Amino acid sequence: MRYTVRSSTAPFPRSETSAPVSIELKHLRYAEAAERCGSFRKAADLLALKQSNLSRRIRHLEEQLGVTLFERTSGGVRPTSAGRDFINGVRRILNDLQIVVDGATAVGRGEAGYLTIGFYTSLSAGNLRASLVEYGRRFPQVEISTVEGSRTRLFDGIQNSMIDIAIVTGEPASDCNRSMVLWSERIIVALPEDHPLAAKDIIYWTDLKRERFLLSERDPGPEIQDILVAKLSSPGDLPDVVRQDVSPENVKSLVGAGRGVSLMCEACMGASYAGVVYREARDGNGSTRIGYRAYWRDGNDNPALRNFIRLLEERYPPVANGNGPRGASSRTPDRSSHSSCR
Repeated sequence: MRYTVRSSTAPFPRSETSAPVSIELKHLRYAEAAERCGSFRKAADLLALKQSNLSRRIRHLEEQLGVTLFERTSGGVRPTSAGRDFINGVRRILNDLQIVVDGATAVGRGEAGYLTIGFYTSLSAGNLRASLVEYGRRFPQVEISTVEGSRTRLFDGIQNSMIDIAIVTGEPASDCNRSMVLWSERIIVALPEDHPLAAKDIIYWTDLKRERFLLSERDPGPEIQDILVAKLSSPGDLPDVVRQDVSPENVKSLVGAGRGVSLMCEACMGASYAGVVYREARDGNGSTRIGYRAYWRDGNDNPALRNFIRLLEERYPPVANGNGPRGASSRTPDRSSHSSCR
């Protein structure tokens, strides 16, 4: 590596015009070591060089600069006034260069840099929050940005490289060519605290037949409505669903006000709302669950993303026969789905 510097006139013959000087980085290191050791011999031993080679290189550096950097004595060397200023500057250059090298290396290993994660679930509790906490513990120098939005917005963000990875519910997307099965969560019923069903520890779907359901029009509301319709519909009899153009959090506020009941993912239980209680929804087969997947673009070469995917693979490994951790009944052995990106 070479550095180009300008130098003023000095004891060595130079032209009238000060021109850029190309200096090799290793020669700067030689001069710094000589000043630190106070001896060409000791510096040469430290750098595993012949003393004559080091002395010759430093002499050449002085000729390039037109400045005497060291006073040579029988007891060693000491920097001249100009040499002392020069070596101080060299140390700043070497320190700054090491910082740049260390930073680039850390980014290349995914230990520093940036990662943008999209989602539409709650961060108050659950697996997503736990994964983010663990990733932050392992890679504290990675700056994590989060984007909350609809499934469509998140997938658009992946395709235009604004989002590295999205964690959402539902089946594989046709517009994203990499996906990974993660966890599943129980479907939870949110009830007004004075509702008759609030006295039960577990609610069965048949108990909800005559209830009025408040669901958000925003994700994952539509997917939860699909589950609701599948559980409670019969010929000529559909569940009473009122779609609200508000966030799932505000739906819970409406539940607390006695406007109806709602369904949500298990992670939403981490946040308490006045007048709202949560109960598990079951049928004869046990809990009703909704699955989560991670989606990303195959061409994304962000090292921080690679480390996040490795963390997810570690926390939620594929399990044969579709039985995954944390009761994830819908997991499959094939972790990646491939399709064409837009």
